[in-house]
Amino acid sequence: MAQQEGPERAPQGQDHLTTTTEQGRFCVARCVCGWRGPARRARSQARTDAEGHTAGL
Repeated sequence: MAQQEGPERAPQGQDHLTTTTEQGRFCVARCVCGWRGPARRARSQARTDAEGHTAGL
C-alpha cells in the first residue's frame, strides 16, 4: 500500500502543494501543478526534490 506525506505549502503562500508517495521501494514527490520528481529510494531525497520545486518558483 502506498504511503503519502504532506501536503506542504510552498513558501510565500504560492498555490503549489507538494506530497510524497511511496511506490514499492521508491518515493516520488508530486505537486498539484502537475510536476513530478524522479523516483528516489530515500524519502528525504524526494522531500528535497519537492522543496527544490517550490523554491524555484
